[in-house]
Amino acid sequence: MILFDAVIAFLCNHGFTKTQASILIRKLPPVIVFNPEKTLLPKLEFFKSKGFSSTEVVKILSLSPSLLQRSLENQIIPSFEFFKNLIGSEERTLSAIKHFAGLLLVDLDSRSTPNVQILQEVNVPDASITYLLKYQPRVFMSSRERFRQIVEEVKGMGFNPMRVSFVLAVHALSSMSKAVWEKKIEVYKKWGFSNDEILVAFGKFPLFMAVSEDKITRVMDFLVNKMGLESSCVSKRPHLLSYSFEKRIVPRCLVYQALQAKGLIKKPKIIFMMLTSTEMWFIEKVVNLTKEEAPEILKLYEEKLAIAR
Repeated sequence: MILFDAVIAFLCNHGFTKTQASILIRKLPPVIVFNPEKTLLPKLEFFKSKGFSSTEVVKILSLSPSLLQRSLENQIIPSFEFFKNLIGSEERTLSAIKHFAGLLLVDLDSRSTPNVQILQEVNVPDASITYLLKYQPRVFMSSRERFRQIVEEVKGMGFNPMRVSFVLAVHALSSMSKAVWEKKIEVYKKWGFSNDEILVAFGKFPLFMAVSEDKITRVMDFLVNKMGLESSCVSKRPHLLSYSFEKRIVPRCLVYQALQAKGLIKKPKIIFMMLTSTEMWFIEKVVNLTKEEAPEILKLYEEKLAIAR
């Protein structure tokens, strides 16, 4: 109990709440026998020295408590330097770690280095590798054998290694098993997609297949059954599936319906522009331009966004 209280007190003195400290200890019980000053403090100081705020350090260690078990000199620092040299920027390396702190736990010799080399062998540009490291670093956790198999599969699908869509397809395939891939194919087919439409949509936007089965169903049910769209219209715009259902798709579609009911929308296909536009464009060109004829639109939109938050 004394050891437990000492570690709790140490963590609380370095940005953790008592609840966060207790959860971390439950995730990593051996931490209670660590010497806080000799084992924990140097790691906390390392992260802060690299520019992470106290809040970010707490989040990193809460999500990847195993970092506290790893050697600072033999694992954490070498991994940080490896990715910094590969990405070419300390700032982008920090961003990658914020996305996935487990990046620092990857075995450099058996996974990260070989997987980067596999991409380089097929002429994937450094910029695309950096993009993948920054935004989807979990991909590099794959074993060399599985990673090579995925890269070959992506090549076989006709993706151009010189385009960023190649690494997005690598990410999509590495994020699921074959069984999950097939389940998603079946879900799309239930909504009227043909095999060819699915493959074309994947080619246009590989993250189309990274969407969860639940989200595919919710979005398609809303767009097809509530909005009356044809599934083929969605298959031609696969990026629609990546948008937030609560924060974008539902609020903007409700605005579309309200404007259509008032006769302020003449061309039905404008719904796709409304869904894909930036927030600034949507506010300026849709909400603000119609506030005289339909002053309730802004209120409707703000209410739906508030509910989504």
